[in-house]
Amino acid sequence: MRYKVLGETGLKVSVIGFGAIKLPEISLEEAIKLLNRALDLGINFIDTARGYGDSETKIGIALKDRRDEFHIATKTHIRDADGAFKDIERSLKELQTDYIDLYQLHTVSTKEEYRKVMSPGGALEALKRARQKGLIGHIGITIHRDLDVMRMAIESGEFETIMLAYNPLDPEGVEREGILKLAKEYGLGVIIMKPLSGGQLVLPETEMGRQIGNDPLVRGCLRYILSNQYVDTVIPGIKRVEELEEDVLVADMPIPMSEEEKQELFAMIGKLGKSFRYGQICLRCGYCLPCPQGIEIPEVFRAYDSYMNYPEEVKEVGLKIYASLKVKPDACTECRQCVQRCPAGIDIPAKLKEVTKVLEEALRARSLA
Repeated sequence: MRYKVLGETGLKVSVIGFGAIKLPEISLEEAIKLLNRALDLGINFIDTARGYGDSETKIGIALKDRRDEFHIATKTHIRDADGAFKDIERSLKELQTDYIDLYQLHTVSTKEEYRKVMSPGGALEALKRARQKGLIGHIGITIHRDLDVMRMAIESGEFETIMLAYNPLDPEGVEREGILKLAKEYGLGVIIMKPLSGGQLVLPETEMGRQIGNDPLVRGCLRYILSNQYVDTVIPGIKRVEELEEDVLVADMPIPMSEEEKQELFAMIGKLGKSFRYGQICLRCGYCLPCPQGIEIPEVFRAYDSYMNYPEEVKEVGLKIYASLKVKPDACTECRQCVQRCPAGIDIPAKLKEVTKVLEEALRARSLA
Protein backbone atom coordinates (compact mmCIF):
# COMPACT_ATOMS: atom_id res chain seq x y z
CA MET A 1 0.00 0.00 0.00
CA ARG A 2 1.07 3.58 -0.66
CA TYR A 3 0.03 6.52 1.50
CA LYS A 4 -0.35 10.27 1.00
CA VAL A 5 -1.07 13.09 3.40
CA LEU A 6 -4.65 14.27 2.88
CA GLY A 7 -4.19 17.93 2.03
CA GLU A 8 -3.16 19.86 5.13
CA THR A 9 -5.15 17.70 7.56
CA GLY A 10 -2.06 15.77 8.61
CA LEU A 11 -3.96 12.50 8.06
CA LYS A 12 -1.79 9.94 6.27
CA VAL A 13 -4.24 7.95 4.16
CA SER A 14 -3.97 4.93 1.88
CA VAL A 15 -4.22 5.88 -1.78
CA ILE A 16 -6.83 3.13 -2.13
CA GLY A 17 -9.57 3.85 0.36
CA PHE A 18 -12.68 1.86 1.21
CA GLY A 19 -15.98 3.19 -0.12
CA ALA A 20 -18.62 1.82 2.24
CA ILE A 21 -21.66 2.67 0.13
CA LYS A 22 -22.25 -1.01 -0.71
CA LEU A 23 -22.13 -2.39 2.83
CA PRO A 24 -25.97 -2.37 3.12
CA GLU A 25 -26.00 -4.93 0.29
CA ILE A 26 -24.16 -7.58 2.31
CA SER A 27 -24.69 -9.33 5.64
CA LEU A 28 -23.09 -8.23 8.90
CA GLU A 29 -20.88 -11.34 8.87
CA GLU A 30 -19.66 -10.55 5.36
CA ALA A 31 -19.05 -6.91 6.31
CA ILE A 32 -16.97 -7.91 9.36
CA LYS A 33 -14.78 -10.17 7.21
CA LEU A 34 -14.47 -7.57 4.43
CA LEU A 35 -13.61 -4.59 6.63
CA ASN A 36 -11.05 -6.47 8.68
CA ARG A 37 -9.43 -7.77 5.51
CA ALA A 38 -9.25 -4.19 4.23
CA LEU A 39 -7.28 -3.11 7.30
CA ASP A 40 -5.05 -6.18 7.07
CA LEU A 41 -4.17 -5.18 3.48
CA GLY A 42 -3.14 -1.68 4.50
CA ILE A 43 -6.29 0.35 3.80
CA ASN A 44 -6.64 2.94 6.53
CA PHE A 45 -9.25 5.32 5.09
CA ILE A 46 -12.92 4.35 5.19
CA ASP A 47 -15.64 6.62 3.82
CA THR A 48 -19.34 6.23 4.63
CA ALA A 49 -22.39 8.46 5.14
CA ARG A 50 -25.56 8.79 7.18
CA GLY A 51 -27.44 8.10 3.96
CA TYR A 52 -25.75 4.73 3.34
CA GLY A 53 -28.28 2.54 5.12
CA ASP A 54 -26.69 0.52 7.92
CA SER A 55 -23.15 1.16 6.70
CA GLU A 56 -22.07 3.10 9.79
CA THR A 57 -23.55 0.44 12.07
CA LYS A 58 -21.65 -2.37 10.36
CA ILE A 59 -18.38 -0.44 10.46
CA GLY A 60 -18.87 0.25 14.16
CA ILE A 61 -19.47 -3.40 14.97
CA ALA A 62 -16.75 -4.75 12.68
CA LEU A 63 -13.93 -2.44 13.67
CA LYS A 64 -14.67 -1.24 17.21
CA ASP A 65 -11.58 -3.04 18.52
CA ARG A 66 -9.31 -1.65 15.76
CA ARG A 67 -10.26 2.03 15.92
CA ASP A 68 -6.67 3.25 16.13
CA GLU A 69 -5.80 1.53 12.81
CA PHE A 70 -7.90 3.65 10.45
CA HIS A 71 -9.32 7.08 9.68
CA ILE A 72 -13.10 7.26 9.35
CA ALA A 73 -14.95 9.78 7.18
CA THR A 74 -18.70 10.17 7.06
CA LYS A 75 -21.24 12.72 5.81
CA THR A 76 -24.60 14.39 6.36
CA HIS A 77 -27.26 15.43 3.84
CA ILE A 78 -28.89 17.70 6.42
CA ARG A 79 -28.60 21.42 5.56
CA ASP A 80 -29.42 23.13 8.88
CA ALA A 81 -27.18 23.29 11.94
CA ASP A 82 -29.46 21.57 14.44
CA GLY A 83 -30.20 18.65 12.14
CA ALA A 84 -26.58 18.27 11.09
CA PHE A 85 -25.39 18.21 14.70
CA LYS A 86 -27.89 15.45 15.47
CA ASP A 87 -26.50 13.52 12.50
CA ILE A 88 -22.99 13.86 13.92
CA GLU A 89 -24.20 12.46 17.23
CA ARG A 90 -25.90 9.56 15.42
CA SER A 91 -22.74 8.85 13.44
CA LEU A 92 -20.66 8.71 16.62
CA LYS A 93 -23.11 6.27 18.18
CA GLU A 94 -23.42 4.02 15.12
CA LEU A 95 -19.66 3.98 14.48
CA GLN A 96 -19.04 3.20 18.17
CA THR A 97 -16.38 5.88 18.46
CA ASP A 98 -15.86 9.09 20.40
CA TYR A 99 -14.42 11.00 17.43
CA ILE A 100 -14.69 11.09 13.64
CA ASP A 101 -11.60 12.01 11.64
CA LEU A 102 -13.42 13.74 8.79
CA TYR A 103 -17.03 14.91 8.63
CA GLN A 104 -18.37 16.11 5.28
CA LEU A 105 -21.34 18.03 3.93
CA HIS A 106 -22.84 15.56 1.48
CA THR A 107 -23.62 16.37 -2.18
CA VAL A 108 -23.73 20.16 -2.02
CA SER A 109 -24.13 20.38 -5.78
CA THR A 110 -26.15 23.53 -6.48
CA LYS A 111 -25.67 27.16 -5.54
CA GLU A 112 -28.90 27.07 -3.54
CA GLU A 113 -27.67 24.08 -1.50
CA TYR A 114 -24.32 25.79 -0.99
CA ARG A 115 -25.99 28.97 0.30
CA LYS A 116 -28.06 26.90 2.74
CA VAL A 117 -25.13 25.14 4.36
CA MET A 118 -22.94 28.28 4.46
CA SER A 119 -25.57 30.72 5.79
CA PRO A 120 -26.12 31.48 9.50
CA GLY A 121 -27.90 28.46 10.97
CA GLY A 122 -26.60 26.28 8.15
CA ALA A 123 -24.99 22.84 8.49
CA LEU A 124 -21.45 24.19 8.43
CA GLU A 125 -22.08 25.78 11.83
CA ALA A 126 -22.77 22.33 13.29
CA LEU A 127 -19.54 20.89 11.92
CA LYS A 128 -17.53 23.79 13.33
CA ARG A 129 -19.19 23.35 16.72
CA ALA A 130 -18.47 19.62 16.67
CA ARG A 131 -14.84 20.29 15.77
CA GLN A 132 -14.51 22.73 18.68
CA LYS A 133 -15.89 20.03 21.00
CA GLY A 134 -13.40 17.46 19.69
CA LEU A 135 -16.13 15.27 18.19
CA ILE A 136 -14.71 15.58 14.68
CA GLY A 137 -11.21 16.32 13.50
CA HIS A 138 -11.66 17.89 10.08
CA ILE A 139 -14.37 19.34 7.83
CA GLY A 140 -14.97 18.45 4.19
CA ILE A 141 -17.53 18.81 1.41
CA THR A 142 -18.65 16.63 -1.50
CA ILE A 143 -19.86 18.14 -4.77
CA HIS A 144 -21.13 16.85 -8.12
CA ARG A 145 -21.02 18.61 -11.52
CA ASP A 146 -21.29 22.30 -10.65
CA LEU A 147 -17.78 23.67 -11.14
CA ASP A 148 -18.74 27.12 -9.80
CA VAL A 149 -19.83 25.60 -6.49
CA MET A 150 -16.58 23.65 -6.35
CA ARG A 151 -14.58 26.83 -6.82
CA MET A 152 -16.58 28.68 -4.17
CA ALA A 153 -16.10 25.87 -1.66
CA ILE A 154 -12.37 25.62 -2.32
CA GLU A 155 -11.79 29.37 -2.12
CA SER A 156 -13.98 29.84 0.96
CA GLY A 157 -11.28 28.64 3.33
CA GLU A 158 -13.88 26.71 5.31
CA PHE A 159 -13.09 23.19 4.10
CA GLU A 160 -10.08 20.95 4.55
CA THR A 161 -11.07 18.31 2.00
CA ILE A 162 -13.19 18.06 -1.12
CA MET A 163 -14.68 14.90 -2.60
CA LEU A 164 -15.32 14.90 -6.34
CA ALA A 165 -16.37 12.43 -9.02
CA TYR A 166 -13.56 11.74 -11.46
CA ASN A 167 -13.05 8.77 -13.76
CA PRO A 168 -12.10 8.07 -17.39
CA LEU A 169 -15.73 8.04 -18.52
CA ASP A 170 -17.10 11.07 -16.71
CA PRO A 171 -14.47 13.39 -15.18
CA GLU A 172 -17.19 16.05 -14.63
CA GLY A 173 -14.78 18.71 -15.89
CA VAL A 174 -12.69 18.74 -12.71
CA GLU A 175 -9.39 18.12 -14.47
CA ARG A 176 -10.00 20.16 -17.60
CA GLU A 177 -11.20 23.20 -15.64
CA GLY A 178 -8.38 23.03 -13.11
CA ILE A 179 -10.52 22.15 -10.10
CA LEU A 180 -8.17 19.44 -8.84
CA LYS A 181 -5.17 21.74 -9.13
CA LEU A 182 -7.06 24.61 -7.45
CA ALA A 183 -7.95 22.38 -4.51
CA LYS A 184 -4.31 21.50 -4.02
CA GLU A 185 -3.23 25.15 -4.29
CA TYR A 186 -5.62 25.96 -1.43
CA GLY A 187 -4.33 23.04 0.65
CA LEU A 188 -7.43 20.84 0.43
CA GLY A 189 -7.19 17.08 0.47
CA VAL A 190 -8.68 15.55 -2.70
CA ILE A 191 -10.84 12.43 -2.38
CA ILE A 192 -12.18 10.81 -5.54
CA MET A 193 -15.57 9.10 -5.59
CA LYS A 194 -17.26 7.23 -8.47
CA PRO A 195 -13.95 5.84 -9.81
CA LEU A 196 -15.83 3.19 -11.78
CA SER A 197 -18.68 5.56 -12.70
CA GLY A 198 -21.14 3.86 -10.38
CA GLY A 199 -20.21 0.36 -11.53
CA GLN A 200 -20.43 1.12 -15.25
CA LEU A 201 -16.71 0.66 -15.85
CA VAL A 202 -16.60 -3.07 -15.23
CA LEU A 203 -16.13 -5.69 -17.92
CA PRO A 204 -18.94 -8.23 -18.40
CA GLU A 205 -18.00 -11.49 -16.69
CA THR A 206 -18.10 -13.27 -20.06
CA GLU A 207 -15.57 -10.94 -21.64
CA MET A 208 -11.77 -11.43 -21.75
CA GLY A 209 -12.03 -14.22 -19.21
CA ARG A 210 -12.98 -11.59 -16.67
CA GLN A 211 -13.86 -12.79 -13.19
CA ILE A 212 -14.54 -10.99 -9.95
CA GLY A 213 -11.13 -9.90 -8.76
CA ASN A 214 -9.59 -10.03 -12.23
CA ASP A 215 -10.77 -7.08 -14.29
CA PRO A 216 -8.22 -5.07 -16.30
CA LEU A 217 -10.78 -2.31 -16.79
CA VAL A 218 -11.19 -1.82 -13.04
CA ARG A 219 -7.44 -1.77 -12.50
CA GLY A 220 -6.98 0.61 -15.42
CA CYS A 221 -9.55 3.08 -14.10
CA LEU A 222 -8.01 3.19 -10.62
CA ARG A 223 -4.52 3.64 -12.07
CA TYR A 224 -5.83 6.40 -14.35
CA ILE A 225 -7.19 8.31 -11.35
CA LEU A 226 -4.11 7.83 -9.19
CA SER A 227 -1.96 9.03 -12.09
CA ASN A 228 -3.30 12.51 -11.40
CA GLN A 229 -0.80 14.16 -9.06
CA TYR A 230 -3.49 16.15 -7.27
CA VAL A 231 -5.44 13.09 -6.09
CA ASP A 232 -4.79 11.89 -2.53
CA THR A 233 -7.08 8.88 -2.28
CA VAL A 234 -9.77 7.10 -4.28
CA ILE A 235 -12.70 5.27 -2.68
CA PRO A 236 -14.16 2.49 -4.85
CA GLY A 237 -17.35 0.97 -3.50
CA ILE A 238 -16.49 -2.54 -2.32
CA LYS A 239 -18.65 -5.47 -1.24
CA ARG A 240 -16.55 -8.57 -1.99
CA VAL A 241 -13.15 -9.64 -0.70
CA GLU A 242 -12.11 -10.44 -4.29
CA GLU A 243 -12.85 -6.85 -5.35
CA LEU A 244 -10.95 -5.53 -2.36
CA GLU A 245 -7.85 -7.59 -3.08
CA GLU A 246 -7.85 -6.51 -6.73
CA ASP A 247 -8.22 -2.82 -5.85
CA VAL A 248 -5.36 -2.97 -3.35
CA LEU A 249 -3.02 -4.40 -6.00
CA VAL A 250 -3.31 -1.14 -7.93
CA ALA A 251 -1.39 0.68 -5.20
CA ASP A 252 1.73 -1.26 -6.21
CA MET A 253 1.34 -0.74 -9.96
CA PRO A 254 3.44 1.87 -11.82
CA ILE A 255 2.14 5.44 -11.58
CA PRO A 256 1.57 7.45 -13.69
CA MET A 257 0.14 5.49 -16.60
CA SER A 258 1.79 5.96 -19.96
CA GLU A 259 -0.14 7.63 -22.77
CA GLU A 260 -0.21 4.28 -24.57
CA GLU A 261 -1.78 2.63 -21.53
CA LYS A 262 -4.41 5.38 -21.34
CA GLN A 263 -5.27 4.81 -25.01
CA GLU A 264 -5.63 1.09 -24.34
CA LEU A 265 -7.93 1.87 -21.42
CA PHE A 266 -10.24 4.05 -23.53
CA ALA A 267 -10.25 1.46 -26.30
CA MET A 268 -11.39 -1.11 -23.72
CA ILE A 269 -14.21 1.20 -22.60
CA GLY A 270 -15.17 1.83 -26.25
CA LYS A 271 -15.41 -1.91 -26.89
CA LEU A 272 -18.17 -2.15 -24.29
CA GLY A 273 -20.31 -0.70 -27.08
CA LYS A 274 -23.05 0.76 -24.93
CA SER A 275 -24.48 4.03 -23.77
CA PHE A 276 -23.78 4.90 -20.18
CA ARG A 277 -25.72 6.62 -17.42
CA TYR A 278 -27.75 9.63 -18.58
CA GLY A 279 -27.48 8.46 -22.19
CA GLN A 280 -23.76 9.22 -22.45
CA ILE A 281 -22.02 7.77 -25.49
CA CYS A 282 -18.95 10.03 -25.71
CA LEU A 283 -16.05 8.72 -23.59
CA ARG A 284 -14.63 12.26 -23.07
CA CYS A 285 -11.21 10.84 -23.97
CA GLY A 286 -10.34 13.62 -26.41
CA TYR A 287 -8.87 11.32 -29.04
CA CYS A 288 -11.16 12.95 -31.61
CA LEU A 289 -9.13 16.15 -31.22
CA PRO A 290 -7.81 18.35 -32.62
CA CYS A 291 -10.77 19.25 -34.81
CA PRO A 292 -9.63 21.22 -37.90
CA GLN A 293 -12.44 23.71 -37.19
CA GLY A 294 -11.55 24.05 -33.51
CA ILE A 295 -14.71 22.38 -32.18
CA GLU A 296 -14.22 21.08 -28.63
CA ILE A 297 -16.12 17.87 -29.33
CA PRO A 298 -16.05 16.28 -25.84
CA GLU A 299 -17.27 19.53 -24.27
CA VAL A 300 -20.09 19.77 -26.82
CA PHE A 301 -21.26 16.29 -25.85
CA ARG A 302 -20.84 17.02 -22.12
CA ALA A 303 -23.11 20.03 -22.53
CA TYR A 304 -25.67 17.95 -24.41
CA ASP A 305 -25.66 15.07 -21.91
CA SER A 306 -26.00 17.47 -18.99
CA TYR A 307 -28.93 19.29 -20.57
CA MET A 308 -30.79 16.25 -21.90
CA ASN A 309 -30.42 13.64 -19.23
CA TYR A 310 -29.12 14.98 -15.93
CA PRO A 311 -31.43 15.98 -13.06
CA GLU A 312 -33.46 19.14 -13.58
CA GLU A 313 -31.21 21.36 -11.47
CA VAL A 314 -28.21 20.50 -13.68
CA LYS A 315 -29.77 21.31 -17.06
CA GLU A 316 -28.71 24.93 -16.70
CA VAL A 317 -25.11 23.73 -16.33
CA GLY A 318 -25.39 22.07 -19.75
CA LEU A 319 -26.61 25.26 -21.38
CA LYS A 320 -23.85 27.24 -19.68
CA ILE A 321 -21.21 24.88 -21.04
CA TYR A 322 -22.68 25.12 -24.52
CA ALA A 323 -22.96 28.91 -24.46
CA SER A 324 -19.31 29.23 -23.39
CA LEU A 325 -17.96 27.26 -26.35
CA LYS A 326 -15.69 29.37 -28.52
CA VAL A 327 -16.63 27.36 -31.63
CA LYS A 328 -20.15 26.01 -31.92
CA PRO A 329 -20.74 22.52 -33.37
CA ASP A 330 -22.43 23.88 -36.51
CA ALA A 331 -18.93 24.77 -37.71
CA CYS A 332 -18.41 21.08 -38.54
CA THR A 333 -17.42 20.51 -42.20
CA GLU A 334 -17.94 16.72 -41.95
CA CYS A 335 -14.31 15.91 -42.72
CA ARG A 336 -14.78 12.82 -40.50
CA GLN A 337 -11.23 12.83 -39.17
CA CYS A 338 -12.75 12.62 -35.69
CA VAL A 339 -14.77 9.51 -36.56
CA GLN A 340 -11.63 7.63 -37.57
CA ARG A 341 -10.07 8.32 -34.15
CA CYS A 342 -13.13 7.72 -31.91
CA PRO A 343 -12.79 4.57 -29.72
CA ALA A 344 -16.58 4.46 -29.30
CA GLY A 345 -17.24 4.60 -33.07
CA ILE A 346 -19.61 7.57 -32.81
CA ASP A 347 -20.81 9.23 -36.01
CA ILE A 348 -19.63 12.56 -34.61
CA PRO A 349 -20.76 14.88 -37.46
CA ALA A 350 -24.31 13.51 -37.29
CA LYS A 351 -24.35 13.81 -33.51
CA LEU A 352 -23.07 17.40 -33.67
CA LYS A 353 -26.03 18.33 -35.89
CA GLU A 354 -28.43 16.88 -33.34
CA VAL A 355 -26.72 18.73 -30.50
CA THR A 356 -26.83 22.03 -32.39
CA LYS A 357 -30.54 21.74 -33.09
CA VAL A 358 -31.49 20.86 -29.51
CA LEU A 359 -29.28 23.30 -27.62
CA GLU A 360 -29.74 26.27 -29.94
CA GLU A 361 -33.51 25.89 -29.57
CA ALA A 362 -33.09 25.65 -25.78
CA LEU A 363 -31.03 28.84 -25.69
CA ARG A 364 -33.58 30.70 -27.84
CA ALA A 365 -36.40 29.53 -25.58
CA ARG A 366 -34.54 30.74 -22.52
CA SER A 367 -33.88 34.16 -24.05
CA LEU A 368 -37.60 34.54 -24.81
CA ALA A 369 -38.71 33.46 -21.35
